[in-house]
Amino acid sequence: MPGFAGAAGRYAALLLSQLQYRGGEKLMALPQRHPQLRWADSGAMWLTGCSSRPPLCSSAPIAACADGVMAALASLAPGVTLPDAARLLGERAAIAGHVRGGSVSPGGSCRLLSAADGVMAVNLPRPDDWSLACAWLEDEGIAGWPDVQRVLVRWRRAELLERAAMLGLAVADASGGLEVLPQWCSRVRLGTRAITPLRPPRVLDLSALWAGPLCGHVFQLLGAEVIKVESVKRPDGARSGPEAFFDLLNGGKSSVAIDLQATQGREQLRSLVMTADIVIESSRPRALQHMGILAEEVIASRAGITWISITGYGRAANGGLRIAYGDDAAAAGGLSAALFASSAEWAIGGDAIADPLTGLHAALAGWVTWLQGGGCLLDISMAGVVQHCVAQPAVPLLPVVQH
Repeated sequence: MPGFAGAAGRYAALLLSQLQYRGGEKLMALPQRHPQLRWADSGAMWLTGCSSRPPLCSSAPIAACADGVMAALASLAPGVTLPDAARLLGERAAIAGHVRGGSVSPGGSCRLLSAADGVMAVNLPRPDDWSLACAWLEDEGIAGWPDVQRVLVRWRRAELLERAAMLGLAVADASGGLEVLPQWCSRVRLGTRAITPLRPPRVLDLSALWAGPLCGHVFQLLGAEVIKVESVKRPDGARSGPEAFFDLLNGGKSSVAIDLQATQGREQLRSLVMTADIVIESSRPRALQHMGILAEEVIASRAGITWISITGYGRAANGGLRIAYGDDAAAAGGLSAALFASSAEWAIGGDAIADPLTGLHAALAGWVTWLQGGGCLLDISMAGVVQHCVAQPAVPLLPVVQH
């Protein structure tokens, strides 16, 4: 590989090596700025920390990692114009007008709270989550966040994680040390490779919210035909947020709405899946399995299919049963603990930052795998992606941050 320089360049080289990619053109020109300044450029720094105090810097080169992923992608598609990766991290907050709230996520649904033996990230974005929270903590008197905190201190982290997984709540251990997280990407060969691609791929985007749609958006920029599929009765949850953000991720994609509860609709989905070169999905594995669509069987049925599965904690074992969103997955990956280590302040890092980081990593892994002939299931963990970025060599904190 070329002699890449700087944190972003080193990260690009590391990812391409991990994905066993040989070849490619020179890296795109990387921003010649300190990784901490790229954290500021991204907007994520201004979303991190208590609102009454200065924003928090990150010793983990999070924004530089985003730059590195995009540089690696650009090296695979010379001549294609790709966006500023670091700035993708703060796009949703900029559109929605979110601000930093310290231990409360900019979107408001996730909080860092004290348990009996550490700190937990508790994310309750859905109305039904509050009734489930009563069962989770065995207390019918839970009506708001003060009640959650009042009861949470009675429980230990391991018990809280186990019970949340059974109930389908997005809860993470922010303190670390309890779990061994999966690697950011596991590639399993289940089918045969196709010949070297002679045309852009056809991508079926079955995902929702942020990470998966961003992955599909990047594929679209790289020249792929992308078809977004939504359930008639349960459309992409991002539609309930800012329209401009949904359009940013999905504008230009072909769109198909299917009644997935009907036999005819499920057959239509299966037919679409069998025409795709790349499939992106971000639900728990059992969701598609319940409809009779098994990723492993699809990949084995036709040469060259690349299947990208994005989950909070990977598909294996209990990880495939757990749900996660961007804020709690980032805390699980160690970002809040890293911020605490450098600032002595517990804070949510950025706005659902595991989502854009995962979307970029998934796009790189998917595009490399397609170029290599496909035939693989890519098991991508949001918490694993953040952990991988946090584990990169720390950068010295600058005394003054200029934006």
